[in-house]
Amino acid sequence: METNDSFHNSLYRIGCPVWSCPHWKGSVYSHRAPKDRWLRQYSQIFGAVEGNSTFYGIPRIETFERWAEQTVPGFRFCLKFPRIISHEKELMHVEHELGLFLQGVEVLARGERLGPTFLQLGPSFGPSKFDRLAFFLKSLPTEYDFAVEVRHLDWFREPAESKLNELLIQLAMERVIFDSRPLFSELPEDEIERASQSRKPKSPVNKIVTGNQPMLRLVGRNKVSKTAPWVEEWVPIIAQWIREGRHPIVFTHAPDDRYAPQFAFEFHNRLSIELDEIFAVEEFPHTAAVQGELF
Repeated sequence: METNDSFHNSLYRIGCPVWSCPHWKGSVYSHRAPKDRWLRQYSQIFGAVEGNSTFYGIPRIETFERWAEQTVPGFRFCLKFPRIISHEKELMHVEHELGLFLQGVEVLARGERLGPTFLQLGPSFGPSKFDRLAFFLKSLPTEYDFAVEVRHLDWFREPAESKLNELLIQLAMERVIFDSRPLFSELPEDEIERASQSRKPKSPVNKIVTGNQPMLRLVGRNKVSKTAPWVEEWVPIIAQWIREGRHPIVFTHAPDDRYAPQFAFEFHNRLSIELDEIFAVEEFPHTAAVQGELF
């Protein structure tokens, strides 16, 4: 379904790092929408969401079932592996936790709500642990899509980079592209940007594609207009991937989550200029008096 207030289309997906933000009332959500309707209204606009909540803990099966029920057909969750698997145990002796997590993944898959599930490795997980990573990735069920985000700087140097890319190509898994250059392009303008700069890494930006669903996580500024140079850089790349028959996924981050939807709005509408098959979004469906603040 392609309307003037929805990003849904069959060519690519765009979304935010969260779906729950009270500041989105009057744009993404209606003013009177109770919190238990926010996910539904988010899914009616965006095609995907980062499932960052699963990084902090494995939800109950009933939670996964509720997520599937509350979202519209065509919507996809891109869940993050729990940190107990990726960061605390670093992929070792995680059979129990992985089993619990994959039960929830299966629920979303059955409900046709599952996108690539991504494994974000910590900054201490370097190429010396390649064999451990390869063993873990090869143990994952082949019926689901997976993506990997690395942060140790040696993964961006040869020969480790080629070795990693070859493994992911072999397994048909994505290499997540994390681009925080907009965030660090200037000194912070507020405390939220300052905190974000202290937390987010300055990972090198590698535009290599290893699968059919390239995933870009683009971290911007609270003043969305300041992301324009990177939107201009990335839009032709995303467009080319679409022309090649790939189905990219773009997540627009802002230090303050309230601005992430506007970042997505700007990115999508710039992409609509590049590709006739992408329809511009005129406004969010519940836009009201807060529109002036967002722009």
